[in-house]
Amino acid sequence: MPSPSPTDVRQFTVAPDDDGIRVDRWFKRHLPDTSFTIVAKWARTGQLRLDGARVGPGDRIAAGQTLRVPPAEPVRADGPAKRERLPLSADEMAFAREMVIHQDAAALVLNKPPGLATQGGTKTTAHVDGLLEAFREGESRPKLVHRLDKDTSGALLVARTARAAAFFAKAFSSRTARKTYWALVVGVPSIDDGTVELPIAKQPGTGGEKMHVDEAEGQPARSRYRVVERAGNRCCWVELQPFTGRTHQLRVHMAAIGHPIVGDGKYGGPAAFLTGGISRKMHLHARRIRVDHPDGGALDVTAELPVHFRESLVSLGFEEVAGNFLPDDEVKGPPPKSVLKQRAKAHAKTVRKARRGERRGRGS
Repeated sequence: MPSPSPTDVRQFTVAPDDDGIRVDRWFKRHLPDTSFTIVAKWARTGQLRLDGARVGPGDRIAAGQTLRVPPAEPVRADGPAKRERLPLSADEMAFAREMVIHQDAAALVLNKPPGLATQGGTKTTAHVDGLLEAFREGESRPKLVHRLDKDTSGALLVARTARAAAFFAKAFSSRTARKTYWALVVGVPSIDDGTVELPIAKQPGTGGEKMHVDEAEGQPARSRYRVVERAGNRCCWVELQPFTGRTHQLRVHMAAIGHPIVGDGKYGGPAAFLTGGISRKMHLHARRIRVDHPDGGALDVTAELPVHFRESLVSLGFEEVAGNFLPDDEVKGPPPKSVLKQRAKAHAKTVRKARRGERRGRGS
């Protein structure tokens, strides 16, 4: 990589290890002293170019392309000092390692607990990205390749090398990585197996912290849901699959069809909270992630439920094993008899509960 004078326009050739990553991630990797604000300004004013064409911070780059970068901006002497990353405490190191549910030479999969942010931000000092220092090996530090919302739990994939990061980034951008979520939602959809296709955009006046359905200006977004079990008409347990990767996509889509995720007050309002001892935490969990592995084969990892979600299933009379019996889209033919038997058992249990409720209602 060239080392021109800070006053010169700089030209960089995208290396194979950077194939498929976003422009802003390239800067974080190779020019970490260049802030996102500066990168965004260069893109907005047309100074940042990829093979001669304008490019934005969120656009993805390919190996062999040429990135034109303006001269480095002078650092103000009275500007804020760059905060150094403090070493992790013994407790933080142990906490980070306890999250690991899969580990190999190229990847880590963590079971992120609810309430822990994936990355830092304003007033956010505790986050997964900071805890990745626990897995540093020399100059090589693991890299996030996708995100989960702060209050969403579950499987989070982390690349251990630059090569793996580029490989996984391409898998996510090309939609070959498959993510499966479990959620409890308010009410029961009229269709057990449905697809939601509603464009999503940032909601004006929220500082980009909230999304909404916007038919005119939104980006295309598509999600699938399948009902696993239901508790009368009060709520149900669903499996969710996002086919696109918009911010808060599953939360926005389920709220838009009238079935917000339990505990998601941001999109469901007061109606998103259930009585009867059901936790007020959000019930959205990244249950499973499947993606090709850079060393060949496939990575397929399942994350256990957090305590509050498991307790809610028990309280509602659901059996966790039922979520494992939905047929996989890649499996052809009818499900095995054991699966059909489990489903019939779960359906009969739901019907009995509903009838008991009806008898109690008549008696009162």
